[in-house]
Amino acid sequence: MYHLPFISYFFDRFFMKYPNYIIAFACLCLLASCTKTESTTDPQSNTSDTEVLAKTLNLPSEPYNYSNITLPNHFQVRPVQDANNTPSTNPVTDLGSTLGRVLFYDKNLSANNTIACGSCHLQSKSFTDPAQFSDGFEGGKTGRHSMSLANALFYENGKFFWDERAATLEDQVLMPIQDQIEMGMTLENLVPKLQALDYYKVLFRQTYGDTTVTTERISKSLAQFIRSMVSYQSKYDEALNGQNGPTNPGANLTGLTTEENLGRQVFSDPARGGCAGCHSTDLFIGREALNNGLDATTTDKGLAGVTGLATDEGKFKVPSLRNVALTAPYMHDGRFTTLEQVIEHYNSGVKAHPALDNRLKAPGTNQAKKLNLTAAEKTAVIAFLNTLTDNTFINDEKFADPFK
Repeated sequence: MYHLPFISYFFDRFFMKYPNYIIAFACLCLLASCTKTESTTDPQSNTSDTEVLAKTLNLPSEPYNYSNITLPNHFQVRPVQDANNTPSTNPVTDLGSTLGRVLFYDKNLSANNTIACGSCHLQSKSFTDPAQFSDGFEGGKTGRHSMSLANALFYENGKFFWDERAATLEDQVLMPIQDQIEMGMTLENLVPKLQALDYYKVLFRQTYGDTTVTTERISKSLAQFIRSMVSYQSKYDEALNGQNGPTNPGANLTGLTTEENLGRQVFSDPARGGCAGCHSTDLFIGREALNNGLDATTTDKGLAGVTGLATDEGKFKVPSLRNVALTAPYMHDGRFTTLEQVIEHYNSGVKAHPALDNRLKAPGTNQAKKLNLTAAEKTAVIAFLNTLTDNTFINDEKFADPFK
């Protein structure tokens, strides 16, 4: 009955004599409590985030750098930066792109778990398909060739697909998932399907703060990953980086061979190849859909199928020529299997379609222009295009399939 007053007396005396010890003890207790709550372990399964992800995925302990890459000076110039189509509502982040990478390669996004985005966009081929038309989830074929995704970030008008029917990349990434030939899924079924997968619980929480899967979050993450696919480490880039300042397209670059420099000059000179008129800047990418004279009469309406305008018939998106040596077959229908065939089309095979781009017409006429390139010039252009191959890009682990 008398021990409580004694303990109280002892504690009061101890506190008065050693107040700092009591304060330090209290701080240690508080710190221990805080440390215990800061856990990456699922309290229900007692499994850490790392363990959950490691069961299915090969991901680094720290996310790869997608958001803060150091681009060369020729990527920093105004014409290139002005073409950046990243919306303010969806900047590229490391965690968002990591989630996007997993979604991109996940066959669970198709109705029967057989097709992923990465099935038709192969990293080794600069994220296009070596087949003329891609296989869908039930074996059907796509209506057009799979387009390379490299440097999609810099397509100025921000529209996607060959016919530019997607107003933004965020819109585009959801369309193949729902296409009844490509992946055959509905967004209503996709959300709970992904929600049930443990690794998405971790990835969505890490990226967005909670485990909720939504179509908007799927869209944003996929778009971030694709915008992070910037190719900038080719032989051509190394040659430009070796210059002391801006270069004239007609000037020789020290890092290129005589033939490659000739090809660059023919490519850039409006009086010779004039390719740079449509494939502009050092990204060699278009700004809008164009009719390049593949057919005299329309076989695929292209942009006109979206706008309904006859003046848009046969117009298609102009992709980047970065890694073009890897992306055969060529054109929206994959009709050309070699770069030699592509060059010869522009040299002598352009058809006089009513919507033909003016740069491909003979001056003062509606007839197709003949370039009359020599055999040496055509070979040189191809040699130059080969300098745009970026082996670092096509082998970079951060763009590779993360599934075990």
